[in-house]
Amino acid sequence: MFIQNDVLEYAGPPVHAIRILWIDSGGLLAYVFPLGQASALPRPLATAALAADVAARRARLLLADPHAARPPAMVADKHRRLQMKAWEAVRSLHAQLPALYLQAQRPALVAACAEAQGMSKASVMRYLRRYWERGQTPDALWPDYLNSGAPGKTRAANPGVKRGRPRKGEAAGANVDGAMRALFRAAVARYAATHAAFSRQDAYRQMLEEFFRGHDIGTLPSYGQFCYWLERDGLVGDTLPSQCVLSPEWCSAAK
Repeated sequence: MFIQNDVLEYAGPPVHAIRILWIDSGGLLAYVFPLGQASALPRPLATAALAADVAARRARLLLADPHAARPPAMVADKHRRLQMKAWEAVRSLHAQLPALYLQAQRPALVAACAEAQGMSKASVMRYLRRYWERGQTPDALWPDYLNSGAPGKTRAANPGVKRGRPRKGEAAGANVDGAMRALFRAAVARYAATHAAFSRQDAYRQMLEEFFRGHDIGTLPSYGQFCYWLERDGLVGDTLPSQCVLSPEWCSAAK
C-alpha cells in the first residue's frame, strides 16, 4: 500500500526518484512528481504500475525521505512572512485537487491564485514545485536563502520563534482534534511496543492499516499532520520518551 509522500527511487540509468503527491479514493491512480528536476510537473501513474516496479526491483520505496525539508532553528520575522505568503498560495491551490495536477486546468488555477495573492504566476509555480519537491509540508516553503550567509556577517533572527501551524484542509482531509491526537499517540505506543527501533513512517503506515482501513483516502490524516502533532505532543525524533505508554484514554480513543 502506497501513501501520500512516499518516495520511490529508480535504479536507472540514470538513478532518479519520484514522490507520490496524491492517490485517488479508489487507490488506483496516483499523481507523482519527479524529484531533482527544475521544470518537473505532476503526472499520473497507475498504482499497480508503481507496485510492479517495486516488486520487480526496478524501484525501491525509501523509508527515509532524503528530500524532505527540515525546519530552521532560528527564523527572522521577514522570512516567516515570506513562508506564510507562499503557504497561503499553495494551500489555496491544493484545495482544488486533483484539478491542480491537470495540465488543462492548472494554468487557469495558477493565474487566479497569482492575482488573488498579488504575486506573479512564476512565483506561484516556484512555490508549488518547492512544496512538491520537499515533502508537502509548510516547512518546504522557507525561502531558499534562509540558510545562506555572508562571510563575517550574522543573520538577523529571532530565537525561539514558534514553528509553523498545522496543515489545514488540503482538499478533503481529517480534522486533527483532541481525539485524533490521542489516536496518534496510541498508534505510536502500539508500534513502539512491538518494534525495537522506532520509525515515524512505519508507525503511520501501521496506524492507517489498523484504524483507517476502508476509509476514503481524502478523509485520512496526512503524514505531515501525524509528524507535526507527535512533535507538538513531545514525541520528537525517532526515539520515544518514557511517557509514551498505552494509557486507557489512548486505548479508548483508538477504538
